[in-house]
Amino acid sequence: MKAIDQKRSMGILQKKESEKKFQLSRYAPSEALLPFVKHYWIIYWDLEGQAPYFQDVVPNPCVNLVIEDHRSGIYGVASQMYTTRIEGKGRVFGVKFQPGGFYPFLNSPLAGITDQALSIEAVLGTEAIAYEQQLRSLTDSADMIALTEALFLRRLPQQDVSITLINQIITRILEDHELTKVEQICEAFDINKRKLQRLFSQYVGISPKWVIKLYRLQNAAEVMDKSSHYDSLKLSAELGYYDQSHFIKDFKSIIGKTPDEYAKRPAL
Repeated sequence: MKAIDQKRSMGILQKKESEKKFQLSRYAPSEALLPFVKHYWIIYWDLEGQAPYFQDVVPNPCVNLVIEDHRSGIYGVASQMYTTRIEGKGRVFGVKFQPGGFYPFLNSPLAGITDQALSIEAVLGTEAIAYEQQLRSLTDSADMIALTEALFLRRLPQQDVSITLINQIITRILEDHELTKVEQICEAFDINKRKLQRLFSQYVGISPKWVIKLYRLQNAAEVMDKSSHYDSLKLSAELGYYDQSHFIKDFKSIIGKTPDEYAKRPAL
């Protein structure tokens, strides 16, 4: 069981504050599942006697299997920032799939579950009931991951070149801040725009344009989280916005606040 970089926020806003409220660990999958599973994640918290904590998250273009009290399920890609309420004492176990990596298990366009949740049993069958019950009884992270690996290895799909291509594209979007338009992706990967859009609708659940937007605004929020003094004009230009009003509009559409409102928010 190999732990992976815990420093990256991966969309968790105000990460310094969140670290005071809960412990998040991420672990890499086995090599056989790596084309489909990005990582496993486990959150523990103990807020007994404290006020509830509300954690804002900018989504990644990934499906998550989540096991927690009262609301386990398989969650499609979220198209907007969402807020999770954390209170009392508890634990959540999750599987974050690679962008496109959940499609072979569902065999249905992921656009159909964007901003939606499915029961684990609906996708994995009656075996999921015993799996969830057994996982809830475990306390060791390695045992939870081993049980989950065994479940998915029994259902291991064939390699899919489309998933490989999608992950190459999304890695490029994440790393290349000068890539701001879908046409640039088409040129870089020699792919027709309509084909690219169909591919993302089927395998990811949101458009490539929306993925670009999510990552740009996630980057902006992370910059503001790390420093209370930021230059809005400079930041918008670094993210490829040549019109600051466009940056402000996009930021608010995802984060729910203008950049200035977000930067001035009180620590939770």
